[in-house]
Amino acid sequence: MNVVVVDYGIVNIKNIVRGLEYVGAKVIISKEPETIEKAGRVILPGVGAFAAGMRELNTLGLDEALKNVAKAGQPILGICLGMQMLLTASEEYGHHKGLGLIPGSVLPIPTGEEGAVKQRKVPHIGWTALYSPPDCSNWDDSCLSGTPFGAFFYFVHSFMAVPDNPADILGHCDYESLSVIAAVKNENVTGLQFHPERSGLAGLAVLQQFVST
Repeated sequence: MNVVVVDYGIVNIKNIVRGLEYVGAKVIISKEPETIEKAGRVILPGVGAFAAGMRELNTLGLDEALKNVAKAGQPILGICLGMQMLLTASEEYGHHKGLGLIPGSVLPIPTGEEGAVKQRKVPHIGWTALYSPPDCSNWDDSCLSGTPFGAFFYFVHSFMAVPDNPADILGHCDYESLSVIAAVKNENVTGLQFHPERSGLAGLAVLQQFVST
């Protein structure tokens, strides 16, 4: 299966490409809208600031290309910042418009409730267990299919995606007594807050599932 990894100039994509090749995918790295629109699968990676990421996507015309891919029903997977940019808007150092492929907002991880003795550490960095939301009995029909509840994945983030529709929540994790949404899905568009390419065998299994279904 051909997978196009979107290269918009501000993210190191070596690890994700290596992971995809390991699971047998034929990887194309591209910033050309035409190539992305013709892809069988698209991965939007990302680290860093939301505003900078969206600025580069808009400048290269990749925002419209990704929207066209979504409309055509082709699978899209956003990772970390790439997941956050799938949503409608972000409150990361201002108000910034996202791709709007999954209705919702990106909000800062709260450092703690008012009056709390201990403050929550931000950013959230490290290995954290992934669970399904209460109304989800399995992860069938998603790239998490076959992943056991409680599997550990690697996170690095200070902001979190919050979909408008709870039905779009695919998975969450507990970070210092805070439920953080860690995976979202709306039809053919999926977002993962964690880094599958940095999450060992569990992460490779997620990539394998995405490229093979």
